[in-house]
Amino acid sequence: MNNSAANTGRVLWAGLRALLVLTVITGVLYPLAVTGIAQLAFPGRANGSAIESEGRVVGSELIGQTYDLPLKDGEETAAPDLKWFQPRPSNGLGSNSVNTQYSIILSGATNRSGDNADLVTWVKAAKAAVVKDNSVNGYPVKPSDVPADAVTSSGSGLDPHISPEYAELQVRRVAERNHLPVAQVDKLVADHTEDRLLGFVGEPRVNVLKLNIALRALVAAAD
Repeated sequence: MNNSAANTGRVLWAGLRALLVLTVITGVLYPLAVTGIAQLAFPGRANGSAIESEGRVVGSELIGQTYDLPLKDGEETAAPDLKWFQPRPSNGLGSNSVNTQYSIILSGATNRSGDNADLVTWVKAAKAAVVKDNSVNGYPVKPSDVPADAVTSSGSGLDPHISPEYAELQVRRVAERNHLPVAQVDKLVADHTEDRLLGFVGEPRVNVLKLNIALRALVAAAD
C-alpha cells in the first residue's frame, strides 16, 4: 500500500515538474524568443504593418479603410467622400476610436454564387454608382470601363488594395474634387502602383491608404 502511494506520488510529482518546465519553455521562453526575433528582423510587420501620418498611426497597410462623408439623419449607410480614392466595396470596413475611418465590424465574402439574384442586383447597383460618381464633364465613364474589383469585395472583405485600372478610373474625379491637375493625380497613381511580387506572383495593385495619404500631402502643397 505504501509502495503504491509512493509510486503515485512520484508519478504526480514528475508530471507536475514536466508541466512547469513545458509551461516555462512553450508559454514564456518560446513566445519571448519569437517576439524578439520578429521585432529585430521585421519590426514593421511584427507590429501590424502600421502606417503613420503626421505623427500618428492611421491604419495598417494590410487592412482596408472606408473614406465616407459623415452619416446624415435618415441615412442607413454613409455616402462616399468623393475627394478621396475609394476602396473595394465591403461591409467589413467602418470606424473606431483610434481613427474614425478604420475598424473591423465584420469580414468575409458574400458566399453567394455568380448567378445569385441578390449578388447580381448588388453588382449592378455598385457599377451604376461607380459610373455616376466617376463621370466628369467631358469624360463620361462607360459601364464597360468599370473593373471587377470596383463592384465586388475580396474574399476577406478587408482588401487594402485596388487594381491600377480602378485607381485610374478615379483619377479625373479626384483631380476635379481637389482642384488638381489630372496629370499630377495620374502620376500619383503611377508612383503608388506596386508590381507583382517577385515579378510573377499576384497582380499589380495600389494601396488605397498610402495613395490617399500622398493625395492629402499633394493637396496641402497646392494650397
